[in-house]
Order: sequence, then C-alpha cells, then structure tokens
Amino acid sequence: MDHSQCRVLAVDDEEAFREVIMSLLSEEGYPVATAVDGVEAINLLQQNLFDVILLDIRMPKVDGVEVLKYLREHMPDAQVIMLTGVTELKLAVECMKLGAYDFIAKPHSTPELLTTVERAYEKKQLLIENRTMKEELSRVVGPSDIIGKSNALKEVIRIAGRVAPTESTVLIQGGSGTGKELLAHFVYKNSNRKEKQFVIVNCASIPDTLIESELFGHEKGAFTDAHQQKQGLVELANGGTLFLDEVGDVSPIIQPKLLRFIQSGEFRRVGGNATLRADVRIISATNKDLREEVKLGRFREDLLYRLNVITITIPLLRERKEDIPDIVQFFLQSKLRSKTKKTINLEAIDLLMHYDWPGNIRELENVIERAAILSRGTVIDPADLSLGPSSPVEKEQSEIVGTSVSLEHIQRLHIEKVLKAQNWNKTSAAKILEISLKTLYTKIQQYGLKQE
Repeated sequence: MDHSQCRVLAVDDEEAFREVIMSLLSEEGYPVATAVDGVEAINLLQQNLFDVILLDIRMPKVDGVEVLKYLREHMPDAQVIMLTGVTELKLAVECMKLGAYDFIAKPHSTPELLTTVERAYEKKQLLIENRTMKEELSRVVGPSDIIGKSNALKEVIRIAGRVAPTESTVLIQGGSGTGKELLAHFVYKNSNRKEKQFVIVNCASIPDTLIESELFGHEKGAFTDAHQQKQGLVELANGGTLFLDEVGDVSPIIQPKLLRFIQSGEFRRVGGNATLRADVRIISATNKDLREEVKLGRFREDLLYRLNVITITIPLLRERKEDIPDIVQFFLQSKLRSKTKKTINLEAIDLLMHYDWPGNIRELENVIERAAILSRGTVIDPADLSLGPSSPVEKEQSEIVGTSVSLEHIQRLHIEKVLKAQNWNKTSAAKILEISLKTLYTKIQQYGLKQE
C-alpha cells in the first residue's frame, strides 16, 4: 500500500504523544499533521482534506466527541480512530455508535496503530470506489475496449499512450458518438493514477444552477435544498482523475472557478469560506469547436489553454470505415443481450460500409442492436438494417426539405426521429443532436413530443 496518499491528522493535548505518533507514521510514509486540541483540529479540517483522523477523547476547550460530530456532518468519508484511556472504553464504544471507525486504548502498541490506520484508509477508499462505481453503472458506457485497426485510430492511440503517464491535462475532441469517454478511460487506465478513482462529470446534463455544487460541494444551508453538507466531485476525485465530459457546455459563470481550480487545485464549497485543495488530473472532452466558442465569447480563452495542453482529436466513423467490420463483430459477440448469437453477412457489411454514420459508433451500435432483435434468423442481412429514408416520418422529412415548410416544423420532425431511433434515451439523443440535455427537454416540452 502506498502510504503517501493517506493524509493523517493526529489530535491530542499531550505533546509527547503527538510527537511519537508523528514520528511513527512519518517513518511509514504517511503525511501527518497534528493539532493540540479540538479547536485547532476543526480549523485544520476546514482548510485541508484528511483521510484518517486519530482523535483523543479527552481534550480541553473542544473534546474529541464534538470534533467527531463535526467530522460526521462535514466530512462523512473521513475515518476517525478514537484514542482512549483504559477507563474510557465505554465512551469509546459510544463514539463508534456516532460513526467512529475504531478506537485504540492508550498506551497503544505500534503494530495495532499501524494496522488500524491502514484499514481505516482502505475503508475510505472503498466508500469512494463504491460511490464512483454507482456513477459508472448509472451511465450508458461504450465498449470495454477500443476497437479498430485503421491508421487514423492507431495514431490516436499512439498519442494517448504517450500522454497517459504524464500529469498533463488532456482535451479530447470529436463528434457525438465517436468514443471520447472511451478514450478518456484509456488515458486513465494507462496513467500513474490508475489505482485511484475516475470520476465523471457530464457538464451538459447538469443545470447551470447545480453544476458548481456538483463540482465543489456545498455547505449545509447554502441554498434552499442544502439540508446537509455535501462533498463535491473534485473531493471524491482527490488523488485520481476528473473527467469533464462535454466541457464546452460549462456555464460562463462557472468557468472562472473551474479555471482557478485547474491552476491551483484550490476551491470553495458553495456557501463556504474555507479554501480547500484537491489533487486531481483533468481530462476533458467536447464535440464543440472551443476556439470558435472563444471567438463567440462563450468560452474563456485562458480556460481553453489550461484544458488543451494536449489535444487528441478522434476521427469520425466515416473517416475510418475499415474499422466497421471489427466494431460490428464486437457488438454482436459482446454487447447484445440476446441469448441467441447472431452473425452478419457480407452484403450487410457492405451496406454499412457505404453509409456515412452521422451518429458515429453510437449510431452503429443502435443499428446493430435493432437488426439483431428484429432479424428472424441467426444471420443479419441488408433487409434487417434500418438505414436511410424508410418510415413515413423519414420520407416526410426528406421530401419537405427545401419547400415552404417552416424550419421549426423540420426541427420538430428531426428531434422526434432521433428520439425514436434512440428509444427515447434523451442523453444519447442530445449527443447526436449536439445540444445540451436541458435544451432537449425544453424542445420536447415546446413541441409536445411524447413517447409512444
């Protein structure tokens, strides 16, 4: 275990005991800070992030029980080990009911202390990993590996492989459905932070009023629904990687705060005055031309320079069509939920190779999944593929372009078609339409669109 990632705070009013603890843990590689009483401890906790707190129960001014209550309210993931005298074991048990991880009786044995600190840190890491795993499971992610042998894709992988072990910020550019999140995972998995958490923020799906709270957290009472203190995603990502998906949709109001965090690692929770620090690597992605957004005044130029130390552009699927057969085989073998395995014939592959794929890999996956479900046999042929104008709505769209029909009517038909093609998965539809999720919800309400 790499102890250098576990920040420890030792709180005890006995100077000799603090020095022993600090010396012992420092020799094991732990970064250690100390406090003489509860007041100093709370001051340190307001300005720094600690993983494990060794906390004496009996202290002047503010005792360990009060500090424990403060920690449970403001830093629920931090693990607290109570330091007790022999006569205080009953009180120590009460502290565990309040949320302490464990207690150690004074005088302690060195092996017991080191083992307890290490296990406490492992518990904190497990809590964060479980939380980030739930975030991952709630998302519709792409394939578990990058598929393709084209020269264009090989060049992307070469650049990503070289930048992955560095600490540089990476900006991934590409159209909707090209696999930007997948490439971000590749960079993370080949980085020096691969053992730490990978936290994803979809900037397009979070309303402007909430994104600051999601990123940096908030204090209790900061706004109407802030019933308790909440850690932000930058805190959860501390020591690991933060992936800002659709970063081009970040509100101009939040951009200065994001820039400050990237520059210094410092942030404040919404409604808080304390300046905190988090050590994260930033990977971002966008389907927008951020330089054009800068010219239009919608994106800060200095933030762009911070984000794109290294820029990787993923080619569109129509620019690497030679990868289509391999991608299709991967979908058929690994992604379909059907018990009956399906194959695809050469005529169908040829048809796929001649299509332009405006929705890129995501569209290809949807086409293959639909074909596999609707095909009557075990082999997918051209008749099973839904490409080009075929339905009455699609024909209507193709026939009215260039006529006297209003642009609003064409837009309504297009949005409705995309939603149906994505089985009303609004996140996928928004990405194909290259609009934010909140804009899509507005359009659905505006046009009175309903899922059949």
